[in-house]
Amino acid sequence: MKSAITYSKGLSVSETKSSQSSSTQQKTPFGVMLQKEVSGIVHSWKFVVLIILMALTFFGSMYVSLSNISKAFKNLSDPNHQFLYLKLLTTTDGTLPPFHVFISFIGPLLGISLGFDAVNTELGSGTLIRLLAQPIYRDNVLLSKFVSALIVISTLFISLSLLMIGGGLLITGVRIEPEEFLRILCFVIISVVYVGFWISLSILFSIKFRQAAASALTAIGIWMFFTIFFPLIVNLVVKAFLPDPSFLSQGEMLSYNHLILDIMRVSPSQTYSDAVTTLLMPSVRSLGPLTMEQMAGAIPSPLSLKESLMVVWPQVTGLIAATLLCFALSYYLFMRKEIKS
Repeated sequence: MKSAITYSKGLSVSETKSSQSSSTQQKTPFGVMLQKEVSGIVHSWKFVVLIILMALTFFGSMYVSLSNISKAFKNLSDPNHQFLYLKLLTTTDGTLPPFHVFISFIGPLLGISLGFDAVNTELGSGTLIRLLAQPIYRDNVLLSKFVSALIVISTLFISLSLLMIGGGLLITGVRIEPEEFLRILCFVIISVVYVGFWISLSILFSIKFRQAAASALTAIGIWMFFTIFFPLIVNLVVKAFLPDPSFLSQGEMLSYNHLILDIMRVSPSQTYSDAVTTLLMPSVRSLGPLTMEQMAGAIPSPLSLKESLMVVWPQVTGLIAATLLCFALSYYLFMRKEIKS
């Protein structure tokens, strides 16, 4: 009997060891680096500070929207009044901006903080050369830093969205419609892409500059230029060079308005705002001015999700292309970078 128990214990220990060894063998170098990067982000102080900032922003926006949700839901003149959960993300009384406006402002800071010291800090401390001395591909190092930041951001945004939906269910008792859930999911995906652009841009600067402070200041300078100075410059140029609108025909006015909007959409924050506003407000039918002939026969009803996605598709592809371009430049510079002690 004793020998049988000893045999069973030995068998279970051997099975456990074999399962552990098989799980270890299944882990690729990229998976190990990805796990290490995610752990490093989650346990860093900068991430804790940003989580607190995002949580305060989220709960502040939700408090304002929940305080005014009954008024917005009963406003029959608003074509979006029946979308209760979309109103939670867009309703405000003017004291605080809605949540998607906060994301367009805080999202770049979140992305820059996760990427500005991705390469130069490890290069300065000497850990990068020891890492690259291992039998791993160099591009996996860069890819793991980018993907790990995206995983953390995606988890954060999905958690906040589910928290908003759960809170709305508990407070109002109204079930969420499938289209509302899909629109909120698309809003989360576009927000992750928007923050991913700033992550890839800050990683690019972390490869280009040896000092983390230089890369952080350069990325923050670009963010401030597009957020504050770019609209001012466009308005000054429009007033200086475009003719007086009182002497223009309707067609010329439309062409000039389209030109100004196209220039403004060079800014990533403007592109992101256009995309998420259209998704969270189904009554938005166009992102530019329309003539009376184009509006003739149009039924004043909310667009379907597919039609809203068709309206914002250029903005979404633009954000994805900008993200891939920055990451491709990072890849090119990192593969050609000479790394030595």
